[in-house]
Amino acid sequence: MRKAGWDAAFSLPPARAGEPASLVARIAQAVVSEVRRGRLRPGDPLPGSRTLAAQLGVHRNTVLAAYAELGAEGWVVSTPARATVVSPALPEPRPRGVAREATPAEVGFTLPPRVQSFAPPGARTPVAGLLSLAGASPDTRLWPAALLARAYRRALRHAAELLRYRDPAGHPRLRAALAAMLSATHGLAAQADHVLVTRGSQMGLWLALRALLTPGQRVAVESPGYPPLWHTLQTLGAEVVPIPVDAGGLRIDALLAAGPLRAVVLTPHHQYPTTVTLSAPRRLALLEHARRARLAIIEDDYDHEFHHDGRPVLPLASADQGGVVIYVGTLSKVLAPGLRVGYVVAPPALIERLGALRSLVDVQGDHVMEAALAELLEDDVVQRHVRRARRLYRARRDFMVAALAQALPELEVPVPSGGLALWTRAPGLDSEAWLEGARARGVAFQAGPHFGHDRAGTRAALALRERARLGFAALDERELVEAVRRLAAAWPRGGGRRATLRA
Repeated sequence: MRKAGWDAAFSLPPARAGEPASLVARIAQAVVSEVRRGRLRPGDPLPGSRTLAAQLGVHRNTVLAAYAELGAEGWVVSTPARATVVSPALPEPRPRGVAREATPAEVGFTLPPRVQSFAPPGARTPVAGLLSLAGASPDTRLWPAALLARAYRRALRHAAELLRYRDPAGHPRLRAALAAMLSATHGLAAQADHVLVTRGSQMGLWLALRALLTPGQRVAVESPGYPPLWHTLQTLGAEVVPIPVDAGGLRIDALLAAGPLRAVVLTPHHQYPTTVTLSAPRRLALLEHARRARLAIIEDDYDHEFHHDGRPVLPLASADQGGVVIYVGTLSKVLAPGLRVGYVVAPPALIERLGALRSLVDVQGDHVMEAALAELLEDDVVQRHVRRARRLYRARRDFMVAALAQALPELEVPVPSGGLALWTRAPGLDSEAWLEGARARGVAFQAGPHFGHDRAGTRAALALRERARLGFAALDERELVEAVRRLAAAWPRGGGRRATLRA
């Protein structure tokens, strides 16, 4: 018999949080750990039960019970009147004495090209003291969390029903409440079976594209536009066809000249990131072309609720007579991004297909939360919050525009009619250099090149270097004052000049 591969002075480590507390389980776990580390190898003998019991200060029956458990799991083999040995059937471990890391540092197989992450700024590691103008997020401090908590507790009264597997298309009450809201405020003649509830608009876009596309098909997108969409298309094997945007929105002439397309994805209400609205003639032309060419339109209406001047323009889906528009919306800007509630509106046959796709990756959403949100929609809580937030965000927009005009007169700041961000321009500015200096001073935004699809050096790419997107909704006026001060201090031209601002 081979000599034992561990030290005679074997000791039992103390129990740690989350680990088994019983002596039998701890002894068995310690032996398994020695085998995994290579200090005990197949065929090695374990100490006799009396010897180990005396060494550990436990009863011999405790050691015998641990050995029996290890034998039942196949780690050791015991024969009458002979030593208990590590099972010879186990594979050879690493060389003796070479410890194995708890989790491998490297992947042991080939991976396809890396998928780029587009987690929102600060999502992974929030920076203390950072004032973020990036992402055009809402102010989550405004949301009436107490009312949501109360509705959630009421929903939990039906936990036995809601916590079972449910319809992947979403809770029926929320689907009906969303359909009613969209009919009243967005001009969509939708019923509950036209609505699929998703975990945010990003899931809605992915599901719609996955249902439509086969590898190699061509999809038109806006340029400048939404980079996560482009990478979603690339992971699905689609060819991304960028279509330029101007003051009237997506250029339909360029779309028509692009050749055969399977779909077009656009943000017609407040184009992302420029905030321009697709003009009425272009809307009509796009719908007619899509009807004739059987082209799918995916309308991403990510912030419809926040139109500050005049009445909001109704979605393309409200005028769709050919069944060509898939409408994707979200409550992230209305409520809070962390709730992850979005929706897709489409003909019922497509909704059924999207639900089947969703069941493969997510099975279903959070039906307890969906029931709570349905109650808040039915009781007009969400709608009242939207009206209040709209007034507040318009005031913050105006305050931010005035503060920038005072502190940075070189910066051109068109006043957007809606949305939660400003699309600014400074001739000759390198916005990425500005962003680098701003981050060092504790304020962040999005530089224009982030939204570009064009190759570096092209006229469009050079134009984006002068652009910056500044969100204004998530900060109050005091915070906006400080953010603008820091932006002015980081301005590439004018050194460390600081403006004197008043709230």
